Amino acid sequence: MNKLVKGVLLILSYLGIRPEVFFQNLRHAPAYVSEFFKFSKNRGEWKIKLYPILTDKTDQSGKARGVYFFQDLFVAHEIFRANPHRHVDIGSRIDGFVAHVASFREIEILDIRPLENSIFNVQFVQADLMKPQPQLKASTDSLSCLHTIEHFGLGRYGDPIDPDGHIKGLDSMYELLEPGGTFYFSTQIGPSCVHFNAHRVFSIRYLIDLLLNRFQYELQSFSYIDDRDQLHENVELTEELIQSNAGCKLGCGIFILKKRV
Repeated sequence: MNKLVKGVLLILSYLGIRPEVFFQNLRHAPAYVSEFFKFSKNRGEWKIKLYPILTDKTDQSGKARGVYFFQDLFVAHEIFRANPHRHVDIGSRIDGFVAHVASFREIEILDIRPLENSIFNVQFVQADLMKPQPQLKASTDSLSCLHTIEHFGLGRYGDPIDPDGHIKGLDSMYELLEPGGTFYFSTQIGPSCVHFNAHRVFSIRYLIDLLLNRFQYELQSFSYIDDRDQLHENVELTEELIQSNAGCKLGCGIFILKKRV
């Protein structure tokens, strides 16, 4: 598929038009009609209402794939193993990572967006992490921010426009964490670029300079999810891997870091 076709499909998707879904459903429509009449002949007293779902029979048993699936499961398992005294999360997925962690322990959430629902084992505070949070300084021994920092300062979620928003956010997170505490951090990796207003993409070298030099975290482990949604656990950060961004154009780097004492 050439770039022009991809571009047209992207524009159509923004307008709510998905040709690939239309043609996929069209292909399955004859079977749906045939099965409907077959069922109707012996329905007994059952009243039938049409509610066509046409593609599930060719799907797998579940969607055990994608960056969020592997990232959320991997980091939640690491927190289960570590069993920290307190765990605070910054803006990660409620219906993924947060739910995983809440199934076995309490978790506190800080997010610029509101959360209307009350959720078991989840304590929520609405906050803008691009602003200092002095009342929370050195308040937790375990902190996570998964696939979130790349959005800071782009306005996508109602946050103020700020080209340095990701750095200000990481500043606040560094202050939240106790000395010796663990930071579970993930973001998009590839050639550095801002896709306005969706997200940033960071090179691995930029992230290393930011996390290990500016903030002086100690790297405990690095894992990544490549462009084919394959998880690579606890890999060595060689110079070749850094230069190539692990072969990713839009992958996900997962850093487990410790704040120096």
